[in-house]
Amino acid sequence: MLQNIRDNSQGWIAKTIIGVIVALLALTGFDAIFKATTHNQDAAKVNGEEITQNELSQAVDMQRRQLMQQLGKDFDASLLDEKMLREAALKGLIDRKLLLQGAQDSKFAFSEGALDQVILQTPEFQVEGKFSPDRFDQVIRQLGYTRLQFRQMLSQEMLIGQVRAGLAGSGFVTDAQVLAFARLEKQTRDFASLTVKADPAAIKLTDDEVKAYYDQHAKEFMTPDQVVIDYIELKKAAFFDQVSVKDEDLQALYQKEVANLSEQRRAAHILIEVNDKMNEAQAKAKIEEIQARLAKGESFEALAKEFSQDPGSANNGGDLGFAGPGVYDPAFEKALYALDKDQVSAPVRTDFGYHLIKLLGVEAPQVPSFASLKDKLTRELKAQQVEQRFVDATKQLEDSSFEASDLAQPAQDLKLTIHTSAPFGREGGDGIAANRAVVQAAFSTEVLDEGANSTAIELDPETVVVLRAKEHRKPEQLPLESVATAIRTQLAKEHASAAAKTKAEELIASLRDGKVALNKPVDGQDWKVAKAVTRGQEGIDPTVLQALFRMSKPESKDKPSFTSVTLPNGNLLVLQLDAVNEAVAPTDEEKAQYRRFLASRVGQQDFAAYRKQLENQADIKRY
Repeated sequence: MLQNIRDNSQGWIAKTIIGVIVALLALTGFDAIFKATTHNQDAAKVNGEEITQNELSQAVDMQRRQLMQQLGKDFDASLLDEKMLREAALKGLIDRKLLLQGAQDSKFAFSEGALDQVILQTPEFQVEGKFSPDRFDQVIRQLGYTRLQFRQMLSQEMLIGQVRAGLAGSGFVTDAQVLAFARLEKQTRDFASLTVKADPAAIKLTDDEVKAYYDQHAKEFMTPDQVVIDYIELKKAAFFDQVSVKDEDLQALYQKEVANLSEQRRAAHILIEVNDKMNEAQAKAKIEEIQARLAKGESFEALAKEFSQDPGSANNGGDLGFAGPGVYDPAFEKALYALDKDQVSAPVRTDFGYHLIKLLGVEAPQVPSFASLKDKLTRELKAQQVEQRFVDATKQLEDSSFEASDLAQPAQDLKLTIHTSAPFGREGGDGIAANRAVVQAAFSTEVLDEGANSTAIELDPETVVVLRAKEHRKPEQLPLESVATAIRTQLAKEHASAAAKTKAEELIASLRDGKVALNKPVDGQDWKVAKAVTRGQEGIDPTVLQALFRMSKPESKDKPSFTSVTLPNGNLLVLQLDAVNEAVAPTDEEKAQYRRFLASRVGQQDFAAYRKQLENQADIKRY
């Protein structure tokens, strides 16, 4: 326990802030959720600020990926409850919006230097312990950000991190609370135990007892609600052999692809941001001052290191590396592609501030041969035709299935085979029954009760099925003879455990009354003695430890406390508590660790209460 406290208490504020960033970089779900986009329909509004449907969809998708990573690649994503995913994702977005509003209302702020340090010191951006611009670019591109977009996003996370760290780090406890916790945490107990064994083999059961149990627990002995379905399956792959491509079309696509190849340009820049610390006029004046120093012959690289506010490139002389069209802000890109090698642009205004841009180099595109691209181009051309055929066939399948009274006509129209599943219940089964959407459709009112064909169900982007119920196997009472053996086993175990419990209670009563001597063998069995047992003692069942530390303190050495614990196998364990050993006073180091642990727990409770208060006071509309 002490080690857990030590591990969980060090660097709380730093871990809180850096942990947010690490979570982002580890793709744990916050990266794509918060991109600002404009949509006609909102998922929710928080104090008038919108959460878009696109943001919610991204959050749901990211949450699904998280669960898939945790549950393993073989887990069927269709088993996930989409409604629960959506509700959880929306709650997360609302909580984040509330915290960001709270941070802004409370005037939380941070310096640009602090933001730079978070980026520079984040391990995911480092190679061999040092910040790497290339690694930084690689990571944030995987997250879908440019450097400046990432910086904007990170500034919001820093604000929320300040709120969290401020509340969680402000929790405190008194000396008395620390000492009380230490006394309980370090306390040990001496006890002895003796097992009273349950013997199911000794239990004699009558047929009437078995029958009575069967009648009283009738609902436990039912066959599952099952269905057998017929289904037809439309696969996109089946259309590939039905289409062909012409050589002239391949040549035309090749020429188009080659024409789209663009040169790569290596840019360097100096950025002066426009923000709450530097207004438009000040930023423009600063960039013009730097431009004047360049004109006098000073080094672009040196000035970038001194003045640029892009932490990803400043330490590297402003070097952004090679990139093609579409990477940078449109105004930035337009200026870059108007430069000759080693030329520096006039000040360029983007959403992030003012830039001076220098073209460091140009790489001409490498043009692949037609032969090297022919297979790829053939697949692309076929895929276009196949996609359209698949869409048309899916629409035809939906219409035909809706109009038909069975699957025969849709199968004939599309030259598909009718398959029949094995029986499966509401929990699903193997094969097609492993897909949650299929199970839900099979047990829907329309399919199961009304006998209709289902709508088209997308198993994956390349497979669509339509199904209908062939047979509904409703729950039925299992015959007594098929479950009698299981009932006898269960009853024998219960009766044996009850008998053992009675025997244990009689033994405890005799021990308390002095009719049975303490610490003497019972029925030839010796007591098992344990000294100075801690709350987290290894080798002792947690259930036993929990019962042991709930026992009252013995009145004296010759009057121990007693209780019993039922073990999973039905045996009873009689516990004799001999002594409660108070620990020595904690050291200063231990008290400091306990204090950090308890304070952090109080701080977490305070943060949870603050978040709840924001929610209670907010105007939240879910659509």
